[in-house]
Amino acid sequence: MKLNEIADNPGSKHARKRVGRGIGSGLGKTAGRGGKGQTARKGGAKAGFEGGQMPIYRRLPKRGFNKPNQVEYNEVNLSLVQAAIDSKRLDAGQTVNAAALVAAGVISAPKGGVRLLGKGTLKSKVAFEVYHATAGAVAAVEKAGGSVKMLKPAEKAPDAK
Repeated sequence: MKLNEIADNPGSKHARKRVGRGIGSGLGKTAGRGGKGQTARKGGAKAGFEGGQMPIYRRLPKRGFNKPNQVEYNEVNLSLVQAAIDSKRLDAGQTVNAAALVAAGVISAPKGGVRLLGKGTLKSKVAFEVYHATAGAVAAVEKAGGSVKMLKPAEKAPDAK
């Protein structure tokens, strides 16, 4: 390969259209922008405006509701907790709560609390302090000899901000 042989792939470069250079060019007068009015201007029509027709976002039915102050929980599976215990990042003898999970690197921030999910298996006897736990998670923790204490949403955990 030589410097004078370097070239773009064929068809990768498009020739620039010279607009507004007389009617013989095919792109004279309005330069391909049509007649006057809103669409002839820079920026085109307003977004979502359908020319006076009822817009689609008003034609379609609305459903559901988004809670404005919904609490977002950290969802933690039993497999993650067991992996942290196996790698000695989490002490099974201590109570496992949001602060302990943040210190172990299982979750990055406490958010609104911890929600314990039952995916995976738990071999260690662990005491949990969480805001919510699935029935399967509670059964798996109690089968391993541990316990799950449910905190009330209004009650602030000592580690939550």
